[in-house]
Amino acid sequence: MNLPAASSEAEAIILFGGDGTVHHHLPELVRLRLPVLVVPCGSGNDFARALKLFSVRDSLAAWRKFSSGGDNVRTIDLGVIAPIRDGSGAGELLAPHYFSCVGSVGLDAEVARRANQLPRWLRAHGGYILSLLPALLRFAPTVMKISCPCPVRPEAHLAQTAKPIMVAAFANGPTYGGGMKIAPRAQLDDGTLDVCVIHRMSKLKLFCLFPTVYFGRHLSIPQVEYFQTESLRLETEEPIEVYADGEYVCHTPIDVSVARGALRVIGPC
Repeated sequence: MNLPAASSEAEAIILFGGDGTVHHHLPELVRLRLPVLVVPCGSGNDFARALKLFSVRDSLAAWRKFSSGGDNVRTIDLGVIAPIRDGSGAGELLAPHYFSCVGSVGLDAEVARRANQLPRWLRAHGGYILSLLPALLRFAPTVMKISCPCPVRPEAHLAQTAKPIMVAAFANGPTYGGGMKIAPRAQLDDGTLDVCVIHRMSKLKLFCLFPTVYFGRHLSIPQVEYFQTESLRLETEEPIEVYADGEYVCHTPIDVSVARGALRVIGPC
């Protein structure tokens, strides 16, 4: 995609691709403040799915409505990951990274890393599941500390002591990995992150858990913790990789927050 030299020269931006393409261009899209139409041509297309753009035909219909003066532009939030240089919490923040769908650490990040090494056509046809088993065989829970200073529900409890965790996902949208509903209650414009934490369990149980994620039925499992917050801090004993929208972002420790109304998008309605 070649972005316009001056935003005054264009009325909108059209992106052909998937979540990785959108993720790569988010800083410039936020800066330009132009309406963005996503045409789902990637391997996962979870962001387009959250916008109810399930096919090229859906995007074409949305474009026709927009170009004829229709009122189908909305403003949505983005997630923001800010790496921390000094793990003590007093260090300098590095450049933040926007994400549109889901960021994660733990097993998810390892699966995403492996899936990115597959051919594109294979990633689009079960790449996440194909990468899950080999990642799980070599995976060990990571001791993490998640601090949540402002939960949306005061009664929501998240122990701030360091614990072994398999997956910690922080979501702006409901799905990742090509339709897995890791955060089934997440909305793109509610000003909050939906956080799903999977605490230590046997590898067999975790492997059996993942099919339920496709339907959002994992929230009732005792080892799964789910809550909403406007921000969080995630720290680990040793730096580990952080992925978002299926792309490598940085290493822990990180602060995660919401950029409200950061992006204008063209949708079907």
